[in-house]
Amino acid sequence: MRKTVIFAAVMFLACVWSVPSYAGDDWLKKGLEKVGTKKKGSAPAELSEEKVIAGLKDALKVGTGNTVQRTGKEDGYFKNPDIKIPMPEELKKAESVLRKTGQGDKADEFILSMNRAAEAAAPEAKAIFLDAITKMTFADAKKIYKGDDTAATEYFKGKTTEPLTAAFTPIVKNSTNKYEVTKKYKKFASKNEKLIKLAGGKPFDPDEYVTKKALEGLFKILGEEEKKIRKDPAARVTDLLKEVFGR
Repeated sequence: MRKTVIFAAVMFLACVWSVPSYAGDDWLKKGLEKVGTKKKGSAPAELSEEKVIAGLKDALKVGTGNTVQRTGKEDGYFKNPDIKIPMPEELKKAESVLRKTGQGDKADEFILSMNRAAEAAAPEAKAIFLDAITKMTFADAKKIYKGDDTAATEYFKGKTTEPLTAAFTPIVKNSTNKYEVTKKYKKFASKNEKLIKLAGGKPFDPDEYVTKKALEGLFKILGEEEKKIRKDPAARVTDLLKEVFGR
C-alpha cells in the first residue's frame, strides 16, 4: 500500500514538471484575472478627458440634488444649526433688549420667517446650479479633480455667486413676501424704532440678507455633499461616480 502511494505521488509530480512553464504562467495569469487580482505596482489606466469632466458634473448634479433636498424643506434651515439664518448683526443689540423686556417672541417670529423664506426658495436654485454645471470646461474639471475635498464647490462658488445672487434675489423676494418677512420687519422696526436706535441698531434689507444667507447655506451643504462623494463609497450612487472617484 505504501509503495502504491509513493508511486502515485511520483507520477503526479512528473506530470506537473512536464507542463511547459509558459502554460503554467498563462494559467496563473488567467486565474488572477478571474478573481480580479492586480500585479503589484500596477497603476490604473488613465481616465479619458470625457470621463473626468462627466464624473465631476455627475458629482455636482448629485450633490446639488441632495443639497436642495436637505435645505428645501420645512426646518431645512431653521433646525440646522450650521446654516440657520440668525438675527442680522444690525439688530443683535435690539434683539437682546427685546428679550430682556419680555418681547422675545417677536424676535423668534422674525427669525423663523426668514428661515422659512430660505427653505421655500432653496428648490428654485437647482436649475440655476445645473445650468452652471453644464458650462464647466475640461480645464476646470481637471484642476478640480486633483484638488482638495471641496475644490468643486469652491470653484462653483467663486464662478457663480454673482449670477446666482442676481437670479436668486427675486425668488427670495417672492418667498419673503409669502412669509411676510419684510412686512414683519417693518412692523418690528416701526414699533421699536427708538429701541433699535437706542440699542445701536440700523436698518437693513431683509431680501438681500436672506438671499446672502440662503446661498451661504446652500454652498455649505454642497461642500459637505462633495466631501461625501470623494471619501464615502456609499455616496457614489452612480457607476460613473464609482469609477471616477473610486480611484
